Amino acid sequence: MAKRGFMGGAALSLAGLCAAGVLAGAGPAAAEIAGNRIKLGVLTDMSGFAADSTGTGSLVAAQLAAEDFAKELPGVTIEVVVGDHQNKPDLGSSIARQWLDQDHVNAILDVPFSSVALAVNEVARGSKAMMVASGPGTTELTGPKCSPNTVQWTYDTWALANGTARAVVGQGGKSWYFLTADYAFGHALERDAGAVVTSAGGTVLGNVRHPPNASDFSSFLLQAQASRAQIIGLANAVGDTINSVKQAVEFGVTGGDQQKLAALLMQLTDVNAVGLQAAQGLYLTEAFYWDLTDGTRAFADRFAARMKGRRPTGNQAGVYSGALHYLKAVKAAGTTDASVVAGAMRDLPIDDALFGKGVVRVDGRAVHDMHFFQVKTPAESKGEWDYYTHLKTIPAAEAFRPLDQGNCPLVKKS
Repeated sequence: MAKRGFMGGAALSLAGLCAAGVLAGAGPAAAEIAGNRIKLGVLTDMSGFAADSTGTGSLVAAQLAAEDFAKELPGVTIEVVVGDHQNKPDLGSSIARQWLDQDHVNAILDVPFSSVALAVNEVARGSKAMMVASGPGTTELTGPKCSPNTVQWTYDTWALANGTARAVVGQGGKSWYFLTADYAFGHALERDAGAVVTSAGGTVLGNVRHPPNASDFSSFLLQAQASRAQIIGLANAVGDTINSVKQAVEFGVTGGDQQKLAALLMQLTDVNAVGLQAAQGLYLTEAFYWDLTDGTRAFADRFAARMKGRRPTGNQAGVYSGALHYLKAVKAAGTTDASVVAGAMRDLPIDDALFGKGVVRVDGRAVHDMHFFQVKTPAESKGEWDYYTHLKTIPAAEAFRPLDQGNCPLVKKS
């Protein structure tokens, strides 16, 4: 069992929930792993607006990865600790700094909220620890702010915008109006989706921006309705997306042959919070859905057994997949030193039951298939968490921003 870490106002080291894989018999790959111990730190939102899609579920996902890989590293203890960054960049970087300087954390996982991730990215840069980021969406992590120590796993704004906007335009939704959260993440979603819409032959009729964590969307939705755009693109997240969808139905903006909503970032827990009656018909792009394959269903059953029946989100599945790939790289490298492990993560192919096959590029982008879904009607759903109809798979080669377009300093210019 892992020892309890510090619990000062923000950081919470849940020792009772930690996964410690202790193995018998030392193997050659473990010879250079300091103290025969690997420590994974899940830096996440345990209590705020992203807690449903990350939070405790991300911790459980990391535990499952540690347990699953335990037999591969004989003689090594894999410990999982957690910190609550409360969606504050200064707090996130403070926890990360203590983890790296004092607590000997080898890899920082999850890190939802882009501003927090960018701050932690700088703390990890040049250290002996990796950051494997499942939670943030900013493309800066694989663009101008790319770092040899950082891998971005699950999604980013380019992939979400490219997947949803291109597919919706292809289905005839050619005129768009954006309802956008007025901060960097929302602006990036709108920018990336708008570029895809116009390149695919569609038209952007305008936008309206709302403050983060808004409660009343009536005026914003009425402006979107007045545009007469076929598609209202929701360039926001979690609570803002949930409230946008609910109020769009309440105000009669959507339904029947009226305007349709395209959620540029929506996860399973968001659909659950909205309810199928309001969310039905929504288009969205995800990296993972629990009911896609036998492998995803098996993982979801194990996850649900520890999460009171809840099914994993894409972010939580990304924590598992990213942690597993990190541990494979540590085994291959024979060390936890990020300067070596980072290369091993890029050399080893991604291959697991949740995300399938893929690669980690030199810019730190984990490249894998993405999936385009439509939310089911209540009549189509067979029960709780049965929310998506799979419309198409977006191949890995098409799903993410091309390597030469991100302006990452690690990418050599030809």
